Amino acid sequence: MRKVILISWILLAIIASDCGSSTGKESTDSPSKTKSTGTSEIIFREYQHDFGKVAEGEKVSYTFKFDNKGAENLIISSATTTCGCTVPGYDTKPIPPGASGNLEVVFDTSGRSGMQTKTITVKSNASKPVVLLKITAEVVTNNK
Repeated sequence: MRKVILISWILLAIIASDCGSSTGKESTDSPSKTKSTGTSEIIFREYQHDFGKVAEGEKVSYTFKFDNKGAENLIISSATTTCGCTVPGYDTKPIPPGASGNLEVVFDTSGRSGMQTKTITVKSNASKPVVLLKITAEVVTNNK
């Protein structure tokens, strides 16, 4: 399990670093602000969220916001998690170039305790078809 988390962190770091510097690496021939590849490009405003301390049994949610920076409609085909305690919901309609969308994640802390890290895998028709998002929380139990 620790290897999976470590690999997820490494992939997340690579994806995040690529997103921040995509204009210089994608095309050195054209100084254009947007790609002319005819594809969509999904850019999340944040790739991770920390809920902090939450009580066991509580359901918490967070909405990841993203933009389509490409030249074609963006279509999210799936958003999956490795745990049934985390449920993603996303815009199912195509996101036009220049428009924004949302992906909401609901984390049910029932039966959980301690530090929790969950990864959400987002698949789309974007130039980078797989993006990893992460949520963390410290679940505390009330033994009164």
